[in-house]
Amino acid sequence: MFPIEDLCPLLNLERLLDKSPIYSVFQSVSESMTNSNCGGAELELCRNESSAFILKFVAMATILLAGMTGIAIPLIGKHRRFLRTDSSLFVAAKAFAAGVILATGFVHMLSDASDALTDSCLPKYPWSKFPFTGFFAMMSALLTLLIDFVGTQYYERKQGLARASDEQVRVGTLESGTVDVPAVKDLHGKVFGEEESGGMHIVGMRAHAAHHRHNHPHGQDSCHGGFKGPSSSHSHSHSHSHSHALGDDDGDSAIRHVVVSQVLELGIVSHSVIIGLSLGVSESPCTIRPLIAALSFHQFFEGFALGGCISQAQFKSSSATIMACFFALTTPVGIGVGTGIASFYNPYSQGALITEGILDALSAGILVYMALVDLIAADFLSKRMSCNFRLQIASYCMLFLGAGLMSLLAIWA
Repeated sequence: MFPIEDLCPLLNLERLLDKSPIYSVFQSVSESMTNSNCGGAELELCRNESSAFILKFVAMATILLAGMTGIAIPLIGKHRRFLRTDSSLFVAAKAFAAGVILATGFVHMLSDASDALTDSCLPKYPWSKFPFTGFFAMMSALLTLLIDFVGTQYYERKQGLARASDEQVRVGTLESGTVDVPAVKDLHGKVFGEEESGGMHIVGMRAHAAHHRHNHPHGQDSCHGGFKGPSSSHSHSHSHSHSHALGDDDGDSAIRHVVVSQVLELGIVSHSVIIGLSLGVSESPCTIRPLIAALSFHQFFEGFALGGCISQAQFKSSSATIMACFFALTTPVGIGVGTGIASFYNPYSQGALITEGILDALSAGILVYMALVDLIAADFLSKRMSCNFRLQIASYCMLFLGAGLMSLLAIWA
């Protein structure tokens, strides 16, 4: 009986296997998956496990404190005059935080995703044949738009049902004999007392003001809270109408802030996990030291922006506390998990590079969308900003300053 080693040359199997395309693909995949030395030079640079272990605990404590402080300032200070969500100081600080989040998405997350998905450890096909980084970021931004829209519709419909029930109670109170009640609308947008022909029963000055509000011209004078009409009676009616309109706008704004805060936390938490894992698996003090300062700065202002949205959404204290704790603990927990798996986890393996690259790109799309649409555009295109030139200048300076400083941190982290 012939041994296998002697049989292969006789049958010329080696040459056949070498020429087989299936065998070539299998061999290349097998070699790339078992190549644990990929990126080994970077892993051994400035390696000191004992020093890195101590620095990781310092990082967890520092980043946790920075995140808790950042998100607590707008939540605890909303009852203080200078830290209220409608104060100019809060708007300017929120602009700075929005710049930090924008730079995080563009400069940090997209760059990290591109480096991971185009790494030399990955096979050239398909990762070098298609710009996956931009594709995943784009799809993430579009998916965030869809979630933003569906969430807003859901909360508006939910609040609309609540308003409809309140209006029925008010109508019943009016029919029982009480006249001096706020104007109410049915589901078709009609003011209570308004006839189909367009006429209107006078049920009080407030109802008249609410009806007259629809024909109110919105111009530059609206910045000063009033309209210069021909008579004082019209001015009185307009003042009432503005008060009611502001109430409706506040309700719609609260709905938007509910959705914005939840989607923003989703984007922040998803990339905070990756950041924590990346720091936790590192055994290089040279890498960890600058990351501690960069991530503390990063967590503080991301927490401030998120805390501002949570405060404006007017959540219950228990819900706001849960969201705040969830944000503050994410990165330290990620560092702890990374520390636990550092002994056998290779951040330069194919699976790790692909996973981190995709998650970084998805997080970048979420953060860029949220920063541009729900933080920057929502504040900078508002009536309040357009009517306050000093606030415009201060907010733009803070926006560029936040984006610039966060971009500068890319030199070290």
